[in-house]
Amino acid sequence: MIIPENERSSEPLDTERLIYHPDMIRANEWVLSEYQPPIRDFCIFVPCAMRKPYHTSPSHKMYDRIVFGILEPEDAHIVVFGTCGITPREIDTEYPFTDYKFMMGKCNVAKIKRDFIKMESERLAKYLEKTRDNYKHRIAYCIGDFRTAMEKAVEMTNIDVVIVPERKTMEEVADPEKRFKYGSLSQRQYLQDFSDSITNILNIPKRTVGVHEDHSTNDMDWYLL
Repeated sequence: MIIPENERSSEPLDTERLIYHPDMIRANEWVLSEYQPPIRDFCIFVPCAMRKPYHTSPSHKMYDRIVFGILEPEDAHIVVFGTCGITPREIDTEYPFTDYKFMMGKCNVAKIKRDFIKMESERLAKYLEKTRDNYKHRIAYCIGDFRTAMEKAVEMTNIDVVIVPERKTMEEVADPEKRFKYGSLSQRQYLQDFSDSITNILNIPKRTVGVHEDHSTNDMDWYLL
């Protein structure tokens, strides 16, 4: 247990001030200071989801089909990031990662969005430094402000992370009429880039990604349109 029940804050976990919530800050500090990450060939960063725990969400099941259709479970470590901060998969059943309700994608407060990018990029940079020798390869599947935070973290640490989908793919599928013009990460073209990022590193033939409507529900909190 990261935060014992008798030490938890009474502040709500469903407001736009979630990123400043003392328990979210404390849990992330624990991840960056106390948590011991595994040794793996791959670290796969994926965005947090609306359904908790994340590994039960439709979006994360979709990511798992991509990742573990190519890699063995002992080869890859899934790390969730975004509104939650940084949440390695094996602790995604812990409070407060299972309890918050706020959806960053619905936040239109410029200061909070700026603060989120600053806070999250710094956390990601610390995690990248902490795990510099834990992983051989790192892939981040993200768009929007989550992607911006990851890009900044890479600049801060000079640690290589393959960030997908490709910019070219994003521009090809962009729809200026949408509130978020790049759409969701459940799009087949994006998932193909995700799959290709793994097969390219392994230098093996590409896998053709198919999207089944029943298994591709978009519930990423940042991209819910």
